[in-house]
Amino acid sequence: MKFYCICGESIIPARANLGYKTCLPCGEVAAKQHKHTIVPMHKSNYIPVFNRQDLVGINSKGGNQRYF
Repeated sequence: MKFYCICGESIIPARANLGYKTCLPCGEVAAKQHKHTIVPMHKSNYIPVFNRQDLVGINSKGGNQRYF
């Protein structure tokens, strides 16, 4: 059975079996739209940061500290 992406290109059967509904090029475009980074908190756990301004003051060694 062939699976097709919304762009019309066929999806690799192994990729479709894993549950992906997009071809590789369309999946790459979607992945680039979702940007984030993982930041370690001082003596704590890791948090995902989606906004660049949230990184300001996250270092506990000085400056304005802001915790989530």
